[in-house]
Amino acid sequence: MLAKYGAPPSQFAILRPGLTVHFRDEGPRDAPVVMLLHGSNADLHTWDAWTAALTDRYRVVRFDQIGHGLTGADPAGDYAEGNFADDVGRMADKLRLKRFVLAGNSMGGGIALAYALRHPERLDGLVLLDSVGSPPVGKAEGNLAFTLARNPVGGWLMTRITPRSLIDKSLHQSVRNQAIVTPAMVDRYWELLRFPGNRAATVARFSRPMTSFPASDLARLKVPVLIQWGEGDPLIPLAAGQWLHRAIPGSRMIVYPGIGHIPMEEAPDKSAADLRGWLAMLPSTGGGAGAAAGAPPRVDAHR
Repeated sequence: MLAKYGAPPSQFAILRPGLTVHFRDEGPRDAPVVMLLHGSNADLHTWDAWTAALTDRYRVVRFDQIGHGLTGADPAGDYAEGNFADDVGRMADKLRLKRFVLAGNSMGGGIALAYALRHPERLDGLVLLDSVGSPPVGKAEGNLAFTLARNPVGGWLMTRITPRSLIDKSLHQSVRNQAIVTPAMVDRYWELLRFPGNRAATVARFSRPMTSFPASDLARLKVPVLIQWGEGDPLIPLAAGQWLHRAIPGSRMIVYPGIGHIPMEEAPDKSAADLRGWLAMLPSTGGGAGAAAGAPPRVDAHR
């Protein structure tokens, strides 16, 4: 598994006592930095297409968060959001990153939001893709694996028996662009879920309530924010993204028709191009203006 998913340019670093993190750090060393946070039960490879699209102009950092990928379990079994957010800072410190753009999908978006509220002084921008963080709004369809993980009996069984067919079905239930669910993709999610400690970590995470930020907290965000959302997201519905857009002053929102929960995999070219366009408008990453915090809200409803 290490050879398959952790070959160069992968690196491994001790982030804190007992925790060795799998990460990749690519692109020009002196370029503006974009750090990418994957979602629940994903891994750094969810960003492969984005990394390929960005590293001519940006330094891209991504890592397997605790309980995921080749990083494996948290040594203390701590899957509180604050611990995930602290690891963002630890990774930035490890790589001596002073400032960076932070992007997160799903669970990773909630972690990115938590970090942005704590440490806005370190961020040049914040990107949220189908992110947790809103109160319950809209109707979520869910997927089979996440439903089982939330159930005490189902979760217990998942730590012991995880058939590949469960991952196959759950991925199909999470996306609208069904063509991306290839055997290789299913293998990656299935094999890395079975990396030591990851299944127990999944159950531990799903035993916690889903992250929700008060609108009053989001209203004080002082960094530029881009929100990218799949119009057909069955896990975190579009209404959740629209709530975040209203709650975050000056945020820009782009909605992708026919796309589900993971736009960076379902529509990699469009979503990466939109990100590059937004980054180019930031004074700190593109040399331009027009996307600074406090700019009028904007929605590109259908791309």
